[in-house]
Amino acid sequence: MIEIATLRARKGLKLLKPGTPNEGGKMFFWENGFNLKERLVPQGLSNAASAAVEALKINSITEKVRRGRRVVVKRRNAHGEQMADLANFYFRTWNIPIRFLSKVKAWRHWEIKCFNMLNGDRFRAVASGERTVIEDKLPGESLWDHMKRGTLTGRMLRAAAREFHRAHQFWSDEFRDRWSHSDATTTNVLYDAKNDTARLIDFEIMHQRSLPAEARHADDLLVFLLDMVGSVSSRQWLPFALCFLNAYGAADVIAELRKRLVLPGGLAWIWWEVRTNFTKPAKVTRRLERLRTEIRRLGLHRPAPAERARNKRRPSIICQTTRPGMPRASSRILAIKDRAKAASPGMPSRLPTTR
Repeated sequence: MIEIATLRARKGLKLLKPGTPNEGGKMFFWENGFNLKERLVPQGLSNAASAAVEALKINSITEKVRRGRRVVVKRRNAHGEQMADLANFYFRTWNIPIRFLSKVKAWRHWEIKCFNMLNGDRFRAVASGERTVIEDKLPGESLWDHMKRGTLTGRMLRAAAREFHRAHQFWSDEFRDRWSHSDATTTNVLYDAKNDTARLIDFEIMHQRSLPAEARHADDLLVFLLDMVGSVSSRQWLPFALCFLNAYGAADVIAELRKRLVLPGGLAWIWWEVRTNFTKPAKVTRRLERLRTEIRRLGLHRPAPAERARNKRRPSIICQTTRPGMPRASSRILAIKDRAKAASPGMPSRLPTTR
């Protein structure tokens, strides 16, 4: 989950409180002069947007040692439910297809279920009290930390892609389809160098349940790539992005992703600014367009020939619907009838001629 403190650390930003004096009256300013109102957002939605950004920290997280094991303790803050509801208003207004799990019971159930589903081979999450979840601390370090230190590698990105692909195959009763993360930032991917594996964490957000699996999976990939778009060098951006997508491999999801590699217009852009860590729009546009071009050039959005052959539907050889008992063209009955009607090998092909 992206926390407001993390956002500030990423760009050295500080959100001034409502009512801070400035030339335009009571508006929200970032320390570097960024003004939400200058983005043409109505004042009411500006307030909701700022509150939603603050709502990104609805849980407090601490590390402890219990019974000799290091654990992560996640506790829903006192006003977390109200802040999450306000953030959801923000998402609904801008047609952003994700929602915070504002109800404590719903969040706790989803957090535990997802953690154990993905990491239950060696680690466990359990409820503690009414507002708390305790999870085993997973090995490794977040890809965000690696990215900021300049130690991110293709090996790490391939491990992350494999884990996303594996996770996207799990069935979810809530979606009645395959599972998706919904907040797939680099901060929520831990890389374990010892085992060359990645693990996913932090399950406070869900996609809208009406979205098909391919759309939700594409959104996960998009969020991951947007987190990198302004944080890696221009030399690394395209190789890293293609390395990640090649390792993920699902052509149908990448085809859906390619449609989404375009900056949204209107109010939706503000959430993209959060997702891109407030990278300049021109830079984001340029890099996403390069990625769109390369996906098309390399054919990553097309299924492999063998896959196309399996999915290709054979044309019908008849124009009528079949009924029970009606022989097919390949059936034994028709084969016998065809042989019975065929000319005998000893039968002359022409009538004898007389002289």
